[in-house]
Amino acid sequence: MASEKSKKIVIVRKKKIVGGGHHGGSWKVAYADFVTAMMAFFMVMWILGMDDKVKQAIEGYFSNPVGYKKGASAGTSPISSGSSPMKAPDTQVKMIVRSAEQRRFGELATQLKQVLDGHAQLKKFGAKVDVVVTKDGLRIELIESGSGEVFFPVGSSQMKAAAVIALQVIAPELRTLSNPVVLEGHTDAARYGTTAAYSNWELSAERANAARRVLEAGGLPAGRVSEVRGLADRQLRDAANPNAAENRRITILLPYSRLPEPGEALPAGAASATPASPARTAASATERAMSAPAPTATGDDGGAQR
Repeated sequence: MASEKSKKIVIVRKKKIVGGGHHGGSWKVAYADFVTAMMAFFMVMWILGMDDKVKQAIEGYFSNPVGYKKGASAGTSPISSGSSPMKAPDTQVKMIVRSAEQRRFGELATQLKQVLDGHAQLKKFGAKVDVVVTKDGLRIELIESGSGEVFFPVGSSQMKAAAVIALQVIAPELRTLSNPVVLEGHTDAARYGTTAAYSNWELSAERANAARRVLEAGGLPAGRVSEVRGLADRQLRDAANPNAAENRRITILLPYSRLPEPGEALPAGAASATPASPARTAASATERAMSAPAPTATGDDGGAQR
């Protein structure tokens, strides 16, 4: 009996281990990573579907977030257009549009210079055509040089062959853009007689109209021409020499697009961007340009008006 009482009673308690749901929840971390990756993927796809202007805004934001935020006003996201209900800053949008338009003007100017410089007939005539991007837009000028009768005879609106050829080369290039076209005629400061009914105003306007006819015959849609101006001698190229030949010129101006003010709708079809087929042949263009009246008049000193 004593031996039985001296025996120790050993109690073994076994703890049952129950695994935490699916290996302790590590699957949740993996799932969160997957969802984050999918969100990033859809963000990239959404941005790729936007137009170039919005992409440039987003690129500018991530390149310099602080500078962008100061320029576009704080609190506005650069991804605030496309399918987003938020509105992009008007100033930033205008800057993007103007920059893109300026780039297109520069590309056209480079291409047009190459075409004109490589034209054998224009070289033969010694035609001077200046193409430059200015603060007003793309400006193309047919400038008299040398004898001063390369494009028009002195005191006449009857177009010469060099002017017709140059305008026929320019017309197809203008069709690649949708900007309106403004045509300007300029003369030098030489005057008709004080009693003459015909003046520099009529002469410059008729020369600009002659250029318009050839451009439209070369394929420029008539709806693209927004203005035809006769400026006489009011905008001299060489103000130090008012009678210089280079003051006599035809200007083709493609102004920058007018950007609507906040809340204003875009103008309805100001200019068609769809190229149209040439309405007339090159021969008919030459014939119409050459058929314009050629007034002859002399100034007080007996010299012909220019």
